[in-house]
Amino acid sequence: MNRPISEDDLHAYVDNMLPQSRNAEVESYLEQNPDLARRYREFARQRAAIRQVLDPIAREPVPPRLNLTHLVAMHRQPGRSHWRMAAAAGFLLLFGGSLGWLMRGAASENHHGITALANEATYAYMVFGPDQGRPVEIGSNEKAAFVSWLETRLSRPVSLPDLSGKGYRFLGGRIVATENGPAGLLMYASGHGDRIAILMRPMAIDQNAPMARHTESGIEGYTWADDGMGYGLVGGPESAAQLHPVANEARRQLRQRA
Repeated sequence: MNRPISEDDLHAYVDNMLPQSRNAEVESYLEQNPDLARRYREFARQRAAIRQVLDPIAREPVPPRLNLTHLVAMHRQPGRSHWRMAAAAGFLLLFGGSLGWLMRGAASENHHGITALANEATYAYMVFGPDQGRPVEIGSNEKAAFVSWLETRLSRPVSLPDLSGKGYRFLGGRIVATENGPAGLLMYASGHGDRIAILMRPMAIDQNAPMARHTESGIEGYTWADDGMGYGLVGGPESAAQLHPVANEARRQLRQRA
């Protein structure tokens, strides 16, 4: 029996690091999960874009004076001052470090910043938004307990926007796991049964970010960050026209209570 496909398998698949047999299993799994497949195709596209930017640098030949053989020969020659060796080594270290930071910056934005927050909010909504049985873990009648639980897990003061003025009542929420730690997921519903959700979590980077719109797999959303806390408000196509004013109202209330 094949072992379950894990998150590590999916990232290794994007990086072309899986054995051929496991690669085939992951491809079969993604064929059966089209929404997840679209998400990881986007990861693959981002990886290819980074490679396209960095490959020309990586392919540049090492200058002859910095060739390892040349440096060893210099070191063995009597009378050679060591400062030249130190300067050459420092150049290589600086070049490698700069390249590493460039790659780190691109990766951090995709995995920790506002882009990651948008992906997390979309994915959480895809899982829990359509759930008719248990879309929330703690109902609106236990709001105080839910807030206390959120604050403990997020290590931040938390408030829940009241969106009834925009036609959405609070159903309740849950804590979900993300690549960047725990996040709170708040669920709201309109009188017609349309649902929207807000995902909130502390931000490692992009700690203050303006509101930005995003669309993925038919899910519309707006993300922003204030004072180290990120928010992603998402909904299905039926709620798309109302999302922007609702997101503005949620942000206004959250800023007032901060």
